[in-house]
Amino acid sequence: MAQIKAVLFDQDGVIIDTERDGHRVAFNKTFKDFGYDFEWDATYYHKLLQVAGGKERMKHHLKTKGFGVEIKTEEIDDLIKNMHKHKTVAFVELIETGKLPLRPGVKRLMKEVNDAGLILGICTTSNEKAANAVVSGMLKDIKFDFVLAGDVVNNKKPDPEIYNLALEKSGFKPEECLVIEDSRNGVLAARAAKMNIVATTNLYTEKEDLSAADIIVSCLGDDGGEKGVLKKSSKDFDYNGVLHLDLLMDYFKDKG
Repeated sequence: MAQIKAVLFDQDGVIIDTERDGHRVAFNKTFKDFGYDFEWDATYYHKLLQVAGGKERMKHHLKTKGFGVEIKTEEIDDLIKNMHKHKTVAFVELIETGKLPLRPGVKRLMKEVNDAGLILGICTTSNEKAANAVVSGMLKDIKFDFVLAGDVVNNKKPDPEIYNLALEKSGFKPEECLVIEDSRNGVLAARAAKMNIVATTNLYTEKEDLSAADIIVSCLGDDGGEKGVLKKSSKDFDYNGVLHLDLLMDYFKDKG
């Protein structure tokens, strides 16, 4: 029987519900600041989320819809790079204002992981500066063993590269690691790495096919706060709306 030794969190949509009111807002500010006359509305941004990575989403938009002005092929990479840097600054400013609160149960579960002496990591396609803003700000009292973010890997989720890198960092077997994800791309990446998976849904991912996850809930849940709703479980377990570490340890120890 395997025992969980490491818990790995995705960031966007898992730790904070950043996509609609964080990243999208920062992208739109960037487009305006660079003089472009278009915005990504909430519905269109949902579609763009199927493309992993901010720079990749901008390139996809440029290829499929254009920026409204002609951009020379040889200028595209530098333009996207500069726009993404600008967008990251805008996003970090949003984080630092505290306008994007942590999702229910996130900090509680992280503290439980710390208290148990397990490895705690973040594996996200979000920019490294954005990830560090979250870690050094609202999660400054949590101990992370590593933060893998942005361009630390060549291939974004659903490719398992970032989780395979986490396996190298931790030194553990896939069955000894638990991943907290929210999107189909993230779940598929963790599944390809053969890890255990809990999926927490949000506005953008609640209708995605997350069936490859072992457990699907609306949120991790807090005692005395917002409770999660169980949407799927690979087996029966004693769930009361809050996913505590000891409950998850028992669940995955006896998985199978």
